[in-house]
Amino acid sequence: MSQLITEAWYVAAWSSEVGETPLARTICGKPIAMFRSGGEVIALHDACAHRQYPLSAGRVVDGHIRCGYHGFEYGVDGVCTRVPGQDEIPGNTRVDTYRVIERSGWIWIWPGNPERADPNAIPAVPWLNNPDWDGVRFTRRYECSSGLLHDNLLDLTHEAFLHEASIGDEAVYTNGITVEVTSTSVIVDRFMPDCHPSDLYVKAMGVQAPMDRWHTTDFHLPSLHVIHCGVGKPDAPRDEGYHLEVLNGITPETATSCWYFYANVRDFAQGDESINDMMRESLKQVLEEDKVALEMQQQVLSAGHAGGPDRLIAQDAGVAKARRLLRQMAAAEGADRT
Repeated sequence: MSQLITEAWYVAAWSSEVGETPLARTICGKPIAMFRSGGEVIALHDACAHRQYPLSAGRVVDGHIRCGYHGFEYGVDGVCTRVPGQDEIPGNTRVDTYRVIERSGWIWIWPGNPERADPNAIPAVPWLNNPDWDGVRFTRRYECSSGLLHDNLLDLTHEAFLHEASIGDEAVYTNGITVEVTSTSVIVDRFMPDCHPSDLYVKAMGVQAPMDRWHTTDFHLPSLHVIHCGVGKPDAPRDEGYHLEVLNGITPETATSCWYFYANVRDFAQGDESINDMMRESLKQVLEEDKVALEMQQQVLSAGHAGGPDRLIAQDAGVAKARRLLRQMAAAEGADRT
């Protein structure tokens, strides 16, 4: 998909990443400088109006950001407040601002028209800061389109092959899926009864075969996948099992690169750092395997070597439906611009 959707909420950073030292991040092709002023997160276009020097290369002074080239300063509203050496500030000397909201340890940004940003549209991720849940977190930058990463998360049959040594097993592709579609989400559910849990589950939970396993991918278009995972005794209700929430914030950087904000949290073994260390090492490998595979796909696509359109199969039902909705969102945004 060539057009990046800007009229949407995306994860811009972890709360811990943004302080008084400016952070540079490109989102939907837009260079953005983020910093804190009075504790609040501010996001400005990352180029001084004077000579286009990146504001992220400057510093924060008394809550304003100062350009590191000639000292121009900008307030939280993007308006220039100081020009060193003269009292008069040239008219309309300002930079664009972006709407940001901080929730549950993530900083969300709306890279489009800030007047259209509805805070109620931000998906809830209550597990991130809940003391009853423990887990690990990662930030990755992938040299591939966000669309390839969406496809990857909506068709988890690749786990059995790409991640065979950690989270994969045959049950992932021998059991089918059900797909539910709303105006804003695609939900893909896979139930794997009476199977052998993956090695990672065996180590983390201490469970043995046979067990029921499931994962439900809830894709909040266009940016967040929440995968509700679990393992339980055969035929027992899902709420009696072990639960993992896998949070995947996918943020386009450009048409061929993206940011990946990942968290894997659990409702068992809270505070057990040995489990965290084991999960961190194993999932680091999983994310690297995904990165290599997706970047190889992007290289093929960018070189124009694709052998025709994708031949989707039954397991790709969620992929197909999400692609259609993303195309519709991009088309609607394009029509609005026109």
